[in-house]
Amino acid sequence: MELSSTIRADALKLGSGQHKINCPFCSNNRKKKNQKTLSLRVDSDVIVYNCWHCSEDGSIRFSDTNFKLIRREPMLVAVDKTWSDLSASNGGIDYLKSRGISEETAKKGGLKYAKHYIASEKKEVPCIVFPYKNKGTTEFAKIRSFPSKGFASQGSAVNFFNIDNVETNDWVIICEGEMDCLSFMEAGYKSVVSIPHGAVMKVVDGKIDAHEDGKFRFIWNAKKKLDLCEKVVIAMDNDKSGQAMAEEIARRVGKDRCYKIDYPEDCKDANDVLVKHGRKKLDELASNPIPYPVSGLYDASHFYDEVDEIYEKGVGSGVSTGYGEVDPLYTVVEGQLSVVTGHPSSGKSEFVDQIMVNIAKNKGWKFGICSFENEPRIHIAKLISKYVGKPFFDGNTPKINKEDLEIGKKFVQDHFSFLYQADGSLSTLESILERMKVAVMRHGVRGVVIDPYNYISKDNTTSETDWISDMLTKLRVFAQAHGIHIWFVAHPTKMMRRDDGTIPPPKGYDISGSASWFAKADIGLTVHRPNPSTSSISQIFIWKCRFSWVGSIGDCALSFDKVTTRYNSVGAIKQSYSSNDAVDMLIPKRYGKQTPIKSYYEKDDDEDVPF
Repeated sequence: MELSSTIRADALKLGSGQHKINCPFCSNNRKKKNQKTLSLRVDSDVIVYNCWHCSEDGSIRFSDTNFKLIRREPMLVAVDKTWSDLSASNGGIDYLKSRGISEETAKKGGLKYAKHYIASEKKEVPCIVFPYKNKGTTEFAKIRSFPSKGFASQGSAVNFFNIDNVETNDWVIICEGEMDCLSFMEAGYKSVVSIPHGAVMKVVDGKIDAHEDGKFRFIWNAKKKLDLCEKVVIAMDNDKSGQAMAEEIARRVGKDRCYKIDYPEDCKDANDVLVKHGRKKLDELASNPIPYPVSGLYDASHFYDEVDEIYEKGVGSGVSTGYGEVDPLYTVVEGQLSVVTGHPSSGKSEFVDQIMVNIAKNKGWKFGICSFENEPRIHIAKLISKYVGKPFFDGNTPKINKEDLEIGKKFVQDHFSFLYQADGSLSTLESILERMKVAVMRHGVRGVVIDPYNYISKDNTTSETDWISDMLTKLRVFAQAHGIHIWFVAHPTKMMRRDDGTIPPPKGYDISGSASWFAKADIGLTVHRPNPSTSSISQIFIWKCRFSWVGSIGDCALSFDKVTTRYNSVGAIKQSYSSNDAVDMLIPKRYGKQTPIKSYYEKDDDEDVPF
């Protein structure tokens, strides 16, 4: 039997909650074969495991949708009877004093002493115990040997260290380690927490695996308290992994209320500052945090490291759409808003879905879908079809088999969440933003599609033009604050036919309601099928690109497969701006009369005209 099957069988027997079992990876190789070193967290769809002895960790998805999972109350960590108070006699107090931490602060943090087996040292050694308490109950314990730095743990890390001491309506400082947390407490701060583990390496690489997302559960579990905190000060270690972790936490919490602490060059963390420079210096840093660069005014030197980086490496581009034809015109960048339009049944929603599937497959991104015209079961079927490359439903071409179905379901489960209004009522923008916030914090989504806009409940106290402008502004601010890309699908107004009977492709100013669709978009995109009844060719027009490093104005062609709902490459069609359609994208028509190019841009004050 595979080791994953062994763990799954134990999980099904034990039921939901937190458990300790024998580790199938290392138990047979140890003297204490019956020692339960593998921690399990069993949820409805996933098992997360970690062994404090061999450090083997990972997650297992339930592939069988019909499994019977026993529901149990969460099993908490039983306080070990060998834990005792820190004292001068056991050396714990003296060690903490050498790190600048007083006995009083240690008591506030609930620290204990124990002799514990540390795998890296292969014996029982003196240790300091850091209990992770939530509402007075110990859920997890990190055990650290001293003066060495060997680690062990008990329970499942699902919350911050010191979360019980956080006071709402106040600042909260988030650190990378318990000693850093205690250091800020030593400097007089109460609302300080530490993450339960260091930076997930996939965060450093910018590619978070879907199965690793459970390691950020501590952020979601603290949501209620974090939401009530006036400011969130992020104080991660001064190294690449620490800064990458800081960026991910800020993205999930919302950069608009986040601040950071930059440590002196000779210090990598808060405890270094406390030991080398004292409480006064640490208090000075904590009381004057630096705003995250989302909005506002900053000294130019704040960005010089980033300036040096783009000087050496260039700006780069966004994430690939998965199509060589499209990428020169359009790449996907976190923190931006794409407005997508097209005539009914032009395939605009299918195109956005395809881009999300491509990015999920190639980059591991997660997405939130707020689709008002497709209920989740139908949308999931379409996503599975795009991923597998076979039709979901019966037809002339054989539909996907059961194996493909399960593969597709797992892919969708790992990468997509649905912002669904189950009662069929219109959503308000505020409710959508709140659900987007939850999706970012809980699931780590990096992209959201809202399709289409006219299902959003309008504020009747303002004009449609002002309401759309305000809505797009809020969405852009949210995208920037949380580092996500938003696709907003909007239908155009009814357009006049040409003399030859064809309908031109719509552009930003052809979208119903407001010129803000053009002005506020970072990327403006049209999906157009010139001859839907006779040809599978779809034209992709980029009619606005705010930044040249993201893409450029232009068009290309893809082939749409109605059977699989996939878009396929057919080679870019070179199209000069003298062609009818390209001119229509740049020079809008009003009742058959052409408007000069200048007036097309004059309402967009912040636009970098890309040609």
